[in-house]
Amino acid sequence: MISISESAQAHFAKLLSQQAEGTNIRVFVVNPGTAKAECGVSYCPTDAVESDDLELKFNGFSAYVDAQSQPFLEEAEIDFVTDQMGSQLTLKAPNAKLKKVADDAPLFDRVDYFIKAEVNPQLAGHGGECNLMEITEDGYAVLQFGGGCNGCSQIDVTVKDGIESQLLEIMGGEIKGVRDATEHQRGEHSYY
Repeated sequence: MISISESAQAHFAKLLSQQAEGTNIRVFVVNPGTAKAECGVSYCPTDAVESDDLELKFNGFSAYVDAQSQPFLEEAEIDFVTDQMGSQLTLKAPNAKLKKVADDAPLFDRVDYFIKAEVNPQLAGHGGECNLMEITEDGYAVLQFGGGCNGCSQIDVTVKDGIESQLLEIMGGEIKGVRDATEHQRGEHSYY
């Protein structure tokens, strides 16, 4: 579920050695499954462990995860890096804002997850977003773009070279391509 690098494990072990005996760490998500989701790590004394917590054992300590946070911390990674600017603990949780769907979930759910987890974070850097409207009977994912994508001159490149090529690589046997249902001509509806 959560991978913790050796350097991060050593960092936690050092910090925990200065705490009360039996203290471990807790990894959690506040507002899981929402755009406001935030991940955190805190000390977890023995009296703070809940019966439905998941215990993950590491070198010299355990990490506890509450039941609500568990599905949102799938594939999470904690690292401790040192560079010219100093040391920093990093926590990457790609599923914190959106619960990962199973590999055998319906096609619409898997494509929707891909759009929300992989495509939208990239589009957000340009003020854009994309929503899956439907999957046609002939196997095309129909997308609706908004925000900075509406009126963008690079939308064809984004759709064909970006989204469609990635989707075909991942789900090529199930998806034939991507269609854009957005009116992209500049006008009052445009983002810019």
